[in-house]
Amino acid sequence: MSSNAPRHPLPPFTEETARQKVQMAEDAWNSRDPERVALAYTEDTTWRNRAEFLRGRREVVEFLRRKWNRELDYRLQKTLWAFHGNRIAVRFEYEYRDDSGQWYRAHGNENWEFDELGYMARRFASINDQPIREEERKFDWPQGPRPIDGPRLAEVDF
Repeated sequence: MSSNAPRHPLPPFTEETARQKVQMAEDAWNSRDPERVALAYTEDTTWRNRAEFLRGRREVVEFLRRKWNRELDYRLQKTLWAFHGNRIAVRFEYEYRDDSGQWYRAHGNENWEFDELGYMARRFASINDQPIREEERKFDWPQGPRPIDGPRLAEVDF
C-alpha cells in the first residue's frame, strides 16, 4: 500500500478511467524522467521487465536510468487492451536507437495492478525487439508527449 495522496483516477476502473491511466503512463514514460515515472508506483512496487525483476521505487529509478542511457531517442505509444477492477492490460510499441545508430521497434504487453490509492503495485512486461532501418520509423515526434493529432497505436500497422 502507498502512503501517498490518491493518484487519480482510482480503481475500480471504467473504460474512460483506464484509458486515462494508460495515457498518463505513456506521457510520463515519454518524458524519460525516471523520478517522475517512479512516482506512479507504490513504494514497494514489484516488476518483471523482460527477464529483470525489480522491487521498489529505488530499483525502478535505477532501471529506468540504465534503460534510457542505452535506448536513445526513445518514443513510446501505449493502448488499452483490457481492464477489470484494479487491473489494466496494455499493448505498446516503442522505438529507440542504440549508441551504434541501430534503430529498434519494441513490441510488448504489460499487465498492471493498482492499489486503492491509484498507484501501480505490480507491473509485468513482455517485450520483443525488432531491428528496423531509420526510414522505417513511425514515432518521430520531438521528445516528450506524443502529439494529440498523431496516429494511435491501433492505427499503426506492424
